Amino acid sequence: MELTPEQADRAAGVLLGTAAGDALGAGYEFTYPGPDAEIRMKGGGSFMWAPGEWTDDTAMAVAVARAAAKQGDICNPEGLDAVAAEFVAWWDSQPKDIGNQTRQVLEWRDQTGRAMQMRAHDLTGLKAGNGSLMRTAPVALAYLDDAEKCGKAAKLVSSLTHYDMQAMQACKLWTLAIRHAVIHGTYDGLREALSQVDTGFWEPLLDKAETGSPADFPKNGWVVHALQTAWWAITHAETLPAALELAVRAGGDTDTTAAIAGGLLGARWGASAIPAEWLSILHGYPGYRTEDLLALTRQITDRRVP
Repeated sequence: MELTPEQADRAAGVLLGTAAGDALGAGYEFTYPGPDAEIRMKGGGSFMWAPGEWTDDTAMAVAVARAAAKQGDICNPEGLDAVAAEFVAWWDSQPKDIGNQTRQVLEWRDQTGRAMQMRAHDLTGLKAGNGSLMRTAPVALAYLDDAEKCGKAAKLVSSLTHYDMQAMQACKLWTLAIRHAVIHGTYDGLREALSQVDTGFWEPLLDKAETGSPADFPKNGWVVHALQTAWWAITHAETLPAALELAVRAGGDTDTTAAIAGGLLGARWGASAIPAEWLSILHGYPGYRTEDLLALTRQITDRRVP
């Protein structure tokens, strides 16, 4: 399919929305901003981010996107190897922040997707962190022509570090919603994707996100509560900036919940809906800025899987 100008704008919004949410939330991570607190792209936070600097959330999304730009199909062995190699390259850059679960996998520097999957599979303890959902957005860009492969790729890319059914299904849900939003400009894809996962588990959680408050899903380092927080913010605001502000105000893992929300918001409203003052200062691994994310998006959509 050839993208219309509106669809191309929405595709461009996927990575930029992720990065904008991430950089907005970075300065508030593990805090709970009060109702009168100003939410701005101020930097700081636990790792002293520069204003506009994205964190590991977008850095890992960029790694996925770079693999997709090179390989096109990232749900075959060669594609997963490419994603794994990009993850290892990011690890080797000595990032300031990396999630504990992701660290336990990447510190082995496995060179193939299969080896990385097995490493993630063999982890013990709680394995449903939000670290694969935060980076899933660019998967949708590679599969705008194929919903089935889109869902499959989302689960497989998740499994490289988060080999857990909740994490993999969350990624499938969200990625299919992003794909639908780019194509159709609506959020209807999230509910439509329920038929592709455990509907009985996920549908009540979406209902709760729409009718509840962040106090109902406070552990947003867990992938389930992270998804609920993002969906709560999206469904309780009328604009992209307002929704990202709500995601940050929910508190906790603010950079991640806002990054998750940002991928779907950007897919729905487009790059043109992101404030210019944010776009002018966005930057991060691997030395990219806004124009580089736009170029990377074009590379993916130009060679997406037919």
